Amino acid sequence: MSDVVEIRELEVTFATDGGDVVAVDKVSLSVTAGEVLAIVGESGSGKTVTAKAILGLLPETAVTRGAIVLNGTDIVGLTGARLRAIRGVDVAMVFQEPSLALNPVYTVGWQIAEGLRAHGTSTRREARARAIDMLGRVGIPEPEKRVDYYPHQFSGGQKQRVVIAMALVLDPELIVADEPTTALDVTVQAEILDLLRRCRDEFGTAIILITHNMGIVADLADRVAVMYQGTIVEDGAAVDLFARAQHPYTQKLLAAVPRLGAGAARAVARAKERSATSSAPVVSAHDLRIEYPGRIGVKPFVAVDGVSFTISPGEVLGLVGESGSGKTTIGRAIGGLTRITGGSLEVFGHEMLGVKERSFRPARNQIGFVFQDPASSFNPLLTIAECVAEPLIVHGRAADPRAARPRVNDLLEAVQLPRAYGDRFPHELSGGQRQRASLARSLALEPSLLIADEPTSALDVSVQARVLELFAELQKEFGFAALFISHDLAVVDMLADRIAVMYQGKLVEEGTGAQVLGNPRDPYTQRLLASLPVPDPAEQAVRRERLRSLREADHP
Repeated sequence: MSDVVEIRELEVTFATDGGDVVAVDKVSLSVTAGEVLAIVGESGSGKTVTAKAILGLLPETAVTRGAIVLNGTDIVGLTGARLRAIRGVDVAMVFQEPSLALNPVYTVGWQIAEGLRAHGTSTRREARARAIDMLGRVGIPEPEKRVDYYPHQFSGGQKQRVVIAMALVLDPELIVADEPTTALDVTVQAEILDLLRRCRDEFGTAIILITHNMGIVADLADRVAVMYQGTIVEDGAAVDLFARAQHPYTQKLLAAVPRLGAGAARAVARAKERSATSSAPVVSAHDLRIEYPGRIGVKPFVAVDGVSFTISPGEVLGLVGESGSGKTTIGRAIGGLTRITGGSLEVFGHEMLGVKERSFRPARNQIGFVFQDPASSFNPLLTIAECVAEPLIVHGRAADPRAARPRVNDLLEAVQLPRAYGDRFPHELSGGQRQRASLARSLALEPSLLIADEPTSALDVSVQARVLELFAELQKEFGFAALFISHDLAVVDMLADRIAVMYQGKLVEEGTGAQVLGNPRDPYTQRLLASLPVPDPAEQAVRRERLRSLREADHP
C-alpha cells in the first residue's frame, strides 16, 4: 500500500535571541492509507512541531530542511496559494483546544462550510447541506437545527466533534490530530476515539495522532513513534511496543501511566492509622444543595442535589465525575467561594448555609487551593516567589515578599524546586514546574485542608507521575486533609483514601478504592471505569467491547 505521507530526514530549527534551537532532528516517518500512527512523548519532544510542519503551519522563525512528501508533492518550501490548495484537501488538522480553533462569532455550519468555499467546490446551498451531513456523521444530534448554533452552545466534547467535521468536510486523505482529547472527560474521550476509529474504517483516512496518553495510543494506534528531545528513539507496531518496549525512555513513559488498583494497599494502611486517632471531620455535608439562579422566567440550575459526605483530618477524598457533575462547585463551596442554597455544609465547625464572610474569614487560612491551570492562576507580572508569598502577606504572616522569602525558599525546596526558581516569572517555568509552585503556594499557610481541582489533567504522563508522587509525599509529611477533584479514576486511586462519584449533581457511589473500582454498583461508575483507556492494546480491546455493551444497555 502506498504512503499517504512520507517524512524524510526532517529538521526544524527555530531562531531565538539566545541562538538557534533544534526542535526536530532528522526525523523520518511514513503513514499509509487507513493507518493510525501515534507520535508520543512529553512536552518539548517535537511532536507538535513535526505535525505542524506537515501542514506548513510553522512560524516564520522556523527553518525547515528535509522532505515531507504528501501524495507525491514535497511541501517543504511551498507557500501561499500552493500550500492552501493542499490544506483541507490532502491533509487536515484537528487541534488540541476546540474553543480556540472555533471562531465564536460565526455559526458552526458557516465554519464547516468555510473549507468548501475556500476551495470553490460548492454553492452556498450545497455547502450548507454538506455541513449538516458532516454534523450528523460526527454524532451531533439534530444537525439540521444545530448547524446554525454558535460554538458556545456546544459542550466541550461536541465542539471537538465540530472540529473533526471541519477536518473531514473535504475528504482529506490524512488527518493530523494534535492531543484531540486532552481536555475531555474519559467518557467523552472514549466517544471521540470511536469517532476517529470510524474515520479510519469508513473513509480509509490515515491519521497521525499526537498524544502523551499511552492509554489512548493502546486504544487507537496501529503504529507508534516515540519522540524524545527532537529525535525518534523507538518506532514499531503498537502491540510490539507495549509488550516489549526497547528504549529506556519508552519504558519510563509506560511505567509512569497510572493504573487502577495501585493505591489499594496504601489506602488500607492509612485507614487503620486514622481509625486509631479518630476525631471530628474537617468537612461535613448533609443533603447539600447548590443552585444557580436562572434568568427571569427560567428555573434555577441545580448544580449539586442532596449530596452527603465527610472528610476526616488527614484523609484524602477523591471526587470524580465528568464535566458538569458538580465536582468543582462543591470544592468552591467548601472554600466559601460559592454560596450553598440548601442542606448543611460544615467546614471547620462553620455552617456555610447563610455564612457571613466576616465570620468565615479566620478559617480561610486553614484552606489551601491547587488550581487546574497554574498558568492562569498566577499573576504573570509577579515572580514565582512573590506569587507563593501572596497568602502569607494577605493573612499578615509577612509584611512583604522580602520578609516572606525564607519561608518561600523552604516551600520551593519542599516541592522539589530550586530556590533560585523563585526569581523567575511563571512563563519561564514548564507546566510541571508551575504546578509544583502552585502546590508550594497552597501550603504556605500550613493548611489543614487542601482543595486540589484537576491539578494534573494538563500535564504529560511522566510529569503527572512526579507531581502525584510529590502530592502524596507532602500529604504524608504535613498531614493535611484533601479534596482531590478529577475525572481520571486511576489518578484518584493513587492518592485517595475514599472515592466519591458524582453524576449530574448527585453522589451516586462512595467507598474505598477497592469497593468503588473493584466492584462498582452504579451503571455510571461502570461506564466511567470502562471508558478509562489502559496501556495494553489487547486488554483495551476487551474494555472497548465492554463499554459498547454498557452503552447499548443504557440506550437499547
